[in-house]
Amino acid sequence: MAIDLESARERMVLEQLERRGIKDPRVLAAMRTVPRHRFLPAELHDHAYDDGPLPIGDSQTISQPYMVALMSEVAELTGTEKLLEVGTGSGYQTAVLAQLARTVYSVELDLHLHDRARVILNSLGVSNVYFRCGDGSDGWPEETPFDVVMVTAAMPGIALPLLNQLTPQGRLIAPIGEDELQTLVRISHKTGHWNEEYFGECRFVKMTGKHGFQD
Repeated sequence: MAIDLESARERMVLEQLERRGIKDPRVLAAMRTVPRHRFLPAELHDHAYDDGPLPIGDSQTISQPYMVALMSEVAELTGTEKLLEVGTGSGYQTAVLAQLARTVYSVELDLHLHDRARVILNSLGVSNVYFRCGDGSDGWPEETPFDVVMVTAAMPGIALPLLNQLTPQGRLIAPIGEDELQTLVRISHKTGHWNEEYFGECRFVKMTGKHGFQD
């Protein structure tokens, strides 16, 4: 079974990532390294490397591999960054980011998901991630500033507390939009004023919390 899963993971990188234009060699290496099946219930292991999101309970999903790779590539990580992840979720994106950044600070509102992700990452020997259970839309004020803030849930707009926790050269990556469809946005300040770049449509579970969706 392990060999089959490894082959499926290699196929995922080739067919779902490289052929769709993911080029960052560090991102591709991380996606080859992190075992996505470990973040899923055993009954879904056979589908771990399918091209799409999968349910993980609590009305949450593990993101499509391509979207994890795209967000990681858009973050332009070199290995020196201090990164804030808003929405630990399954912990899969967290594990990929841990391969790419110096340190990851990950916040999750759902206590069950927070505990589950922490156990899985600890079992994988990931040691450069710090976890918090709380409202990620407020960021992690005690640990500011961050080089990168990555939001892994849909936001109705940009939360100012997150922008304010960036370094001057920092960037925020988030799915922004209403209802069922969002746009992946990167916001940076490196030109002296806020600059927005767009990376296509996406679908994420809605963010709750103070600066999330209120319905």
